[in-house]
Formats: sequence, C-alpha cells, structure tokens
Amino acid sequence: MSMLTPPGLGGKYRITGDKYPRMRRPRHRRRLVLVSLASVVTLGVAGWGTLQLIDVFTGDRTASAADRKADCPSVKPSAPAKSLPKPARITVNVYNATPRGGLAKAAADELKKRGFRIGKVGNASAAYDKKVPGPGILLGAPTATSGTFPVLGTQLTGATPKTDTRKTADVDLILGTAFKKLNTPKAAAAALAALNKPAPAPSCG
Repeated sequence: MSMLTPPGLGGKYRITGDKYPRMRRPRHRRRLVLVSLASVVTLGVAGWGTLQLIDVFTGDRTASAADRKADCPSVKPSAPAKSLPKPARITVNVYNATPRGGLAKAAADELKKRGFRIGKVGNASAAYDKKVPGPGILLGAPTATSGTFPVLGTQLTGATPKTDTRKTADVDLILGTAFKKLNTPKAAAAALAALNKPAPAPSCG
C-alpha cells in the first residue's frame, strides 16, 4: 500500500505513486473576479455619461445667457427732462372756487415759501366758481403741459391739468371743493425730485 493511501482504504481506492493529485482552483473565485471587473467598467461608463450630460446642460445655459446678453439692446438711462422749469421761474395765480374764504391767500403764501412766484390771488371767475368738484385745476397755455404743470402738480395731488388760449407763461391754480391743503413740503419735494430722476435702463432678464 502506498503511503498516500489513507488508512482503511484499499483496492480501487488505493492511491499509487508518491504525488498528490492535482487540485483545480474553484470556479466561483473566477466568477467573482469577472463580476468585479464588470462593475468597475459599468461605473466608469456611468460616470463618463454623467459628465457628458453636465457639460451639455451647462453649455446650453451658458450659451443661452450669452445669447440673451447679445440680444439685449444697450439702452442708456433717459436723461432728466430739460424742459422742467424751477419753481422760481413759475408764476402762479391762485384762485378760490369754493364757498370757503381765505383759501386762495393761504395757498399762495405756502407756494411762495416753496419758491414759486405768486401772481394774482382771489376768487375764481364765474366759469369756475363752485364748479370745480375735485381738489383743483391747473390752467395754462398748451406749452405748460410739458413743463409747468408737472412741477406745480407736485404741490397738489389730484389737480386736473387744463389748457386755454393764453399766450403768457403764467398758470392758474384754481382750488376746488375737495381741496383741503397742499401736499406737505416733504411729499412735494420728493415728488419734484422724482420728476428729475433719470429712468432706469430696461433689464433683459
């Protein structure tokens, strides 16, 4: 019996020779190696695809932003209206069209403190006496609509502009039934400053 034969075995189970039989490496280890390699390849492909998608979307956004910037016209802020006169260059006639006495003088005195020139002060003509339901009317030549009316209108919110056939530069402030008082100096100054403020340039988004 050979020394390689386990005790108790013989016959056809006897191992002859002086070498052990050659053992094969289990196949399941080879499968594990193949699966690992496949996983690595899959992750690599997925990562590459993700980078490509990021580049595509980022590139589109960048291009779109560039296109919008190119399409956006270069518009400068509008300059302040040069035709707006200073209060000191505006002559205001103040008339009272209400049944309440003393309104015209009180309003004229306040406008004078704010830098306006004061012309005539008194009761309104028959065409307007007790016929002005709102706070007041700004009455002047057609040229006053683009300069004098906006400036004087900062002193009385709700005053209605109206033109007549006069050729002079003076304007009338006719106080109506709804008149209570002029705007506060602070509010009037803010409104006047807003008239002279340049309009912001449009945004293309």
